[in-house]
Amino acid sequence: MEYIADLLKIVLPAGLVIYGMYLTIMSFLRKEREKMLVDIKTQNTQTILPIRLQAGERLCLLLERITPNNLVRRVNDPDYSSRDLYSQLLHEVREEFNHNLSQQVYFTDETWESVRRAVESVITLINTAMQDMNNESRGIDLAKRIFQLSLEQKNDAIQQALKNVKDEIRVFF
Repeated sequence: MEYIADLLKIVLPAGLVIYGMYLTIMSFLRKEREKMLVDIKTQNTQTILPIRLQAGERLCLLLERITPNNLVRRVNDPDYSSRDLYSQLLHEVREEFNHNLSQQVYFTDETWESVRRAVESVITLINTAMQDMNNESRGIDLAKRIFQLSLEQKNDAIQQALKNVKDEIRVFF
C-alpha cells in the first residue's frame, strides 16, 4: 500500500505538469495557426483586391461601351446601310461581352446576371430597331431608331448593372 502511495506522489504531480504543458503548447499552436490564417487572408486581400477592382473597372467600361449612344457613335459610318450597321453593332456588343466573360468570377451571381441582362437588353434593342427598317434604309436611319427606342425604355438595364457593379466594389472601401 505504501508503494502505491509513493507512486501516486510521483506520478500525480508529473501528470499535472505534463497536462499543463499540453494545454500551454496547444494554446500556443492555436494562436500560431490563427496568426497564420490572418497573414494568409491579408496576403490574399493584397493580391485579390486590385484584381477585383480591375474587374470592376472592366465591367463598368463594358457597360459604358455598349450603351446605345456610345455604341452607335463609335461604330457608325455614314456609308453603312442599316443592315451593315446592324451587323457591326451586334458584332461589337458580342465581342465586348465575350472579351469580359472572365470577370464574372470576381462578382456575385446577381451582379453578373444584371450585366448579362444589360447586354441582352442592348441586343434586343438593336434587333427591335432593325425590324422597323426596310431594305433600302441607311445606317443613319437605324441609328435614329435605336436612339428613339433607348429614350423610350422605362427600365434601363445598363444603369442597373452599373449600379450593382459599383455597389459591390464599394464594399471594399
